Amino acid sequence: MVSTVQNTDVKQKDADRAVVVAVSSGAVFGSGADDDDEDVYGEGVAFPLLQALQRVNGRLLEENPAELLLFDVVLITTDSRQQQQSSRIMSRTRHYGLEVSRFCFSSEEDFVESLLKLNVQLFLSTDGNEALQASQKGVLSALLDQQIASCPSEQLRVMFCGDAIIRPDTGSTPASRQAAQTFSAQLGKMRQSFGMCDSPLSIVLVTSHGGRESCSAALLTLRSRGLSVDEAYCLAGAPRGPILSLLRPHFLLSDGFSSLEE
Repeated sequence: MVSTVQNTDVKQKDADRAVVVAVSSGAVFGSGADDDDEDVYGEGVAFPLLQALQRVNGRLLEENPAELLLFDVVLITTDSRQQQQSSRIMSRTRHYGLEVSRFCFSSEEDFVESLLKLNVQLFLSTDGNEALQASQKGVLSALLDQQIASCPSEQLRVMFCGDAIIRPDTGSTPASRQAAQTFSAQLGKMRQSFGMCDSPLSIVLVTSHGGRESCSAALLTLRSRGLSVDEAYCLAGAPRGPILSLLRPHFLLSDGFSSLEE
């Protein structure tokens, strides 16, 4: 059974132009053992991410009050215990001032279909199995972890995996690759609204393998999609961990499904 509730406290985004981002409730709210424990609804790892998305929306509207290309956040819940406390989840979301447009309560079996029906362009979760299932059905997905808890909330930092861009994973579907290209183009249009300095959106490219030629190829591919990057790093086989710790991206994107731990 699937139930979607609109948040009447938030101005709804244009369905034809908005970039729909679904975030699992497990990433937004902490999980405690006691149903009555307030910590169950405390700040989860996705809090800085949601605040950064709101920051981008706010700045886009400052630049153009009629702007329709905005992030539209959906909170999706598959945990049966949290579904029984749906009103409490919604009230805590409002309490924290999170700009969530809709709440989707779905079973584990139906959640991917829910993402497709909601026209979700990016799904973010702390559950690797959920993210992988969504990616296999053509929904661009990324896995969140504790690393993002230290990310800045005033700037959205998106990292692209250059290796996956120039050599798409044979396991990814054509639909997921197309979803990645579409999202890249939308992100590029948003980034063009801001100058080089004081932008609320930062795009980073990291190529783990190969030399400058590989990095250049990835840059050209992203530019062909309408996306210019703020920073590019060619690691030439060096570990990716140190640069991730330095740059602190909110999530990493390839042409399908990605994790910061890859």
